Amino acid sequence: MDNLTHSVTGLAMGELVERSLPPETDSLRARTRRKLLLFTCWAASNFPDLDLLLTRLSPRPLGYLLHHRGYTHTLVGVLPQAALLLSLTWLLWPGARRLLRGSPAARAATVGVALFGLLLHVAMDYLNVYGVHPFHPFDSRWMYGDMVFIVEPVFWVALGTPLAVMASRPIARLLLFALLAGGPLFFTVFGYLQWGSLLGLFLLGALLVWLERGGAARNRKALVTGLAAGLGFVAIQAVAVQSARELVTQQLTQRDPGTQVLDVPVLAVASNPLCWGFVTIESNDALGNYRLTRGALSLAPSITPVSNCPTALGGPGKATEGTALIWLWEEHGKLSRLRELASDNCYFNAWMRFARAPSLVGGSATDVRFGTPGSPNFSTLNYAQRAGAPCPRNVPGWGFPRADLLGLH
Repeated sequence: MDNLTHSVTGLAMGELVERSLPPETDSLRARTRRKLLLFTCWAASNFPDLDLLLTRLSPRPLGYLLHHRGYTHTLVGVLPQAALLLSLTWLLWPGARRLLRGSPAARAATVGVALFGLLLHVAMDYLNVYGVHPFHPFDSRWMYGDMVFIVEPVFWVALGTPLAVMASRPIARLLLFALLAGGPLFFTVFGYLQWGSLLGLFLLGALLVWLERGGAARNRKALVTGLAAGLGFVAIQAVAVQSARELVTQQLTQRDPGTQVLDVPVLAVASNPLCWGFVTIESNDALGNYRLTRGALSLAPSITPVSNCPTALGGPGKATEGTALIWLWEEHGKLSRLRELASDNCYFNAWMRFARAPSLVGGSATDVRFGTPGSPNFSTLNYAQRAGAPCPRNVPGWGFPRADLLGLH
């Protein structure tokens, strides 16, 4: 997820914990505890992304692909990160240190939100198509939720609106509301969000303002409602993902009964459970071929035709009325070529520890989850230029997402 989402989620959860605890008797300790819990949960919710500092360990683009969402995004990595965050807070914040020495409730809550914030970060990153490998080193396979777009305004509005109302300074409140309203509006104007989704977000925001405005200092209605809205959205998306994947798989087997469908990465659209993009990975071992396709679908074409789905899907273009699914692009390749490259080119081999939908065109490899080969993206590797070069340094031992295509199963 984007760091704005991680931040508002961490701050909202910190505030919810603070309002759920018995109040401190001393006003100074009460203010310190609130600041401490909000800061700790906010910092923990962003802390794993410090692995961006490790991207220089390997040459581009491998540094980003293999070291971001790496060791800090594992369950084993949560404890040392929590220990580091809490130690720094203890050493650098005298007021927090005095509070923690004298308040068992503050100590327990601070440790709890640190661990919770770190786990929440990993869980939220799991929700999108990029994925994580949380059980490394015991299981180094990538895991993908495919449920939520990596920049999701639902979380901004559901958890950020109560925080905006709670802001004590008018300028801070104004800036937060401008961000919460302006961000979704910007995405809508540029075609990444439908106007119906924007209306739904504004209605949710209005409800949360009404629940929080004028409430008592420890009112939790807006925070709990926002949390429920976020969880409900994830649950709806989870059901929709399965429906989308089943629809695509059914269409593939009808098109080519001899194909083996290996994977269907589903590409979420912001704040929209009806529209989805997808990529398919198929193989035909008898012919020694594999195929990648990319398309778009609508789970309710009578309400939202696939041609009306946001342009984030890559521009579905023309589709007949009532069409639920359209194919946008496909690529055919030889399994032998893919396996030969993985064996002979160590840069390509390292890249395959990330790639879930590997496309090979003109000496470059691109993961088409993030765009078509004609539009290079952050995943694109020019493997032809690396042929014969010294092997890349510091390649983590993540599992190959396409071990099936590489014949490693």
